[in-house]
Amino acid sequence: MNMMGSVAKKSALIICGDYMEDFEVMVPFHVLQAFGVRVDCVSPTKLPGDKCITAIHDFLGFELYTELPGHSFTLNSNFDEVEAGSYDALIIPGGRFIERLSVDDEVLSIVRRFAEAGKPIATSCHSQLLLAAAGLLKGKKCTAFASMKSVIELAGGVWWEQPGITSVFDITACLKDGNILSSIGWPAHAEYLKVLFKSIGAKIHTAWSNSVLFICGDYVEDYEINVPFRALQALGCKVDAVTPSKKRGETCVTAIHDDEGAQVFSEKRGHNFFITANWDDISVHRYDCIVVPGGRSPELLVMNEKVVNLVKEFAEKDKVIAGIGQGQWLLAAAGIVKGKRCATNNGMKVMVKMAGGDLEESKGCVSDGKLVTAAGWPDLPAFISELSKLLGLSLSFE
Repeated sequence: MNMMGSVAKKSALIICGDYMEDFEVMVPFHVLQAFGVRVDCVSPTKLPGDKCITAIHDFLGFELYTELPGHSFTLNSNFDEVEAGSYDALIIPGGRFIERLSVDDEVLSIVRRFAEAGKPIATSCHSQLLLAAAGLLKGKKCTAFASMKSVIELAGGVWWEQPGITSVFDITACLKDGNILSSIGWPAHAEYLKVLFKSIGAKIHTAWSNSVLFICGDYVEDYEINVPFRALQALGCKVDAVTPSKKRGETCVTAIHDDEGAQVFSEKRGHNFFITANWDDISVHRYDCIVVPGGRSPELLVMNEKVVNLVKEFAEKDKVIAGIGQGQWLLAAAGIVKGKRCATNNGMKVMVKMAGGDLEESKGCVSDGKLVTAAGWPDLPAFISELSKLLGLSLSFE
C-alpha cells in the first residue's frame, strides 16, 4: 500500500496539445503529483522540454465561452516512447487540440490500448471526441460540454446531462461508466478528481473534518487559487472563497503569471473565480485553515484592515495558515512570518525578511509549525502535499 509521500507506485499519462484547456491539464497534473502519482505529459510531434500553448475557456457575457491565452505548459515525456501498459490511467484535457488529435491514428491507438486494458480514461469538455473517434462510446453513458451531445449520440453513446445547471457555478458532476470518466469541464474538477482517485485505487484518509477558507480578490493568480481549492474539495474538505467587496456567487477575475522570457513574469487575464461565501458571514471558529493565494490580489487585500485582522485572528487561534507567491505580502503585514522559515519568490524576499521571516531560498515549499509557504504555482504539488499533512489528510493506493 502506497501512502502519500512514499515512492510512487501509480502513474498517469496526459495527452496534450496546443490550445488544450489550461485548468484541464494543470489541475490533474499538479494534484496527482501532490500525492505521489507520476504524471507523464506527451504530445505528437513534440519532445520533452517543448511547450504547449494552453487556452482559457470561460463565459464572459457572450452566447458562447470566450477563448483567452493561458499559461504555457512544458511537456516532460516523449510521445513516441509511450507504453500504455506502464500507466494506471489516461487523462485527456479538453480544448481545440482534440480536433486535430481525433484524426491522428497513433493517438487513437494509444487510447484504444488503455480501453482494451480496462484502465480509467478521464475526459472533460470536448475531449470525449477522442473517445468517439476511437470507437469507444457505443452503449456508454457520457457527459460533456452541451455541444458534444450530437457527437456522443452519433457515436452510439448515451447522453447524460447534470440537471439544474443555470451557470458555471452549478457545474459539479463527473460521470463514470465502466472505465470511462466524463465531465462537462473544469468547474467539475472536485468531483472529477475524487472519481479519478477512486478509479486508480486511492483511498482518502481524513483524521478529522476540515473547513478551509481562501481569501482573494481581483487578479488573484489563476493556478494558485484554483488548483489547491479543487484539490481540497476532492479530499472532502468544506472549502470557501471570500473577498471583502463581493458577495457569494459573484466572481473575481484571475491573473495568469507566466515566465515568457522577460525579466519578470508576464500577466494575462485568466478564468473567473466564483466567490462562495459572504464576508459578513465569516467566523474564524468555523474554519481550520486560511489560504492566501498570490497574484496581485494581496496588494489589494493588504490595504484592507479587516482582511489583515482576519489573518491575525487565525494565527491567534492557532489555525493552519498557508500562503503562495505574493500571498506572503499579506502574511508579512499580519505579522505571521516573524521567526518562521518561509519559501518566497524574488518579489517577496525583501518583504518577508523585513517582517522577520527566515528565507529558505533553496526550497520551493516550506512548513514551519502551522505555517506553509510556497514560492509560486510551480511549487503547488509540494504545497498541496504539505498543507494536506497539516490538515490530517492523506491518500493510500491499493
